Amino acid sequence: MKKGTKIALWSSIPLILAIWFAGPRLGLWGDGDLKDAAFPVTKGQSPAQGQGQGPGGQQGGVLPVTGTIAKPSYLTNGIRSAGTLLANEEVDIVSKVSGKVTGVFFKEGSVVKKGALLVKIYDEDLQAQLQRAEIQEKMLSEKLERQRVLLAKDAVSREAFDQLQTDYNVILADINLLKVRIAETEVRAPFDGTIGFRFVSEGTYVQPSVKIAHLIDYSQMKLEFAIPEKYVSQQLMGKRISFNAQGYTDEFFATVYAIDYRVDEATRTIGLRARYDNRNKKLVPGMFADLVLITDEKNNAIQIPSEAIVPEMNEKRVWIYKKGKANLVPVVSGTRSETMVEILSGISVGDTVITSGLMQLRQNMPVRVNLTER
Repeated sequence: MKKGTKIALWSSIPLILAIWFAGPRLGLWGDGDLKDAAFPVTKGQSPAQGQGQGPGGQQGGVLPVTGTIAKPSYLTNGIRSAGTLLANEEVDIVSKVSGKVTGVFFKEGSVVKKGALLVKIYDEDLQAQLQRAEIQEKMLSEKLERQRVLLAKDAVSREAFDQLQTDYNVILADINLLKVRIAETEVRAPFDGTIGFRFVSEGTYVQPSVKIAHLIDYSQMKLEFAIPEKYVSQQLMGKRISFNAQGYTDEFFATVYAIDYRVDEATRTIGLRARYDNRNKKLVPGMFADLVLITDEKNNAIQIPSEAIVPEMNEKRVWIYKKGKANLVPVVSGTRSETMVEILSGISVGDTVITSGLMQLRQNMPVRVNLTER
C-alpha cells in the first residue's frame, strides 16, 4: 500500500467516529434504529421490558442499596493498653508445723469461709502435755491460796510465797504455749474464697514447705496494666477502665484505685491497678484483658459503619438517602474503631446512611434502601 493511501485512511478515522456519534442528533438515521441501539431486546423479552432495565440490573432505574439509621450511641475515647486480671486475695495453704495429716475437711473447688477448718495435723502428744500442765496448774493454784493465807499471818516468808507465785505463772505460760501449738495443728482458711485442688491426703506427713491447697478470692478482681510515662501528669486516680476478655462479647468496666508512680526504665511506662466487681464470677485470675483507660465519654455520639465513608482528596463524604434519592454530603470524622467511625458533623440523628453500592451511586440517583441493624 502506498504511503499516501495509508495517510488518507488514518485521517478518515476521526471523521467516521464524529459522524457515528453525531448521527442520532442530526437525524441521519431513523428513530427505530435509535431505540434498537439504546434498548436491545433479547429473545423472549418485549421492547417495554428491555427499556425498564436500568444500569446495574435495577428495575426502573432505581438502584437497590443497603443502609442504616444514624442513632445516638455511647462512645469512649482514651488510652489503649493491655493488662492481666489478678485475684483480690490468693494464698498457698501450708501447715505451720510438721506432722501427719489426720483429717481433710474440704472439697476441691468448694467455697470456704474465713476460719473454716481445712486440715488437721496429729496433736495427741501436745494434748497429753496440755492435760498434764493443767493438772499442775490446779495443784499450784490451791497451794498458792493456802500460802497467801499463811503470808497474811506471817506464818510463811515472802520469799517462799514469791517463788510459788513464779512457779504458778510459769505453768500458765506453758499452758498458753501448748494451746498455741495445738491451734497450729489446725489449718484454717485465712479468708473467704474458693479452694482449688488438694495435694495431701490423710496419713501424709507434711512440713511447712508442703503445699496443701490453693485458696483464692476473686469476688473482686484487680486489673493490672501499664501506660506510657507521658500520661503521668494526668488525673488518673478514679478513672474508669473499659476492657474485654477472651471468651466474652461483653464489655466490662473497672475503676483505677492504685498507681505505681515509679517509671519502669526498660519500658518507660507507669503501672496502674483497677478494681472490678466480679461477684457474678464471670472472670477468673490470669486472664488477658484488652482495655481502654477512658479519658472522654460521650452519651450521644453518632457512629456509622466505616464502609460508608467515601474518602476524597482532603475530606470525607457520606451518601445519605433523602426523598428517594442519594445525596453525597461532606462529613467530619472523629474516633475510629475496628468497624465504626464517629461523625462530628455533616449528618444528624435519624439520617439514613447508605452502606453498599457506593461505586454505582451518582448525585440525586433514585435508590431503594434496605435497612440493616448495627
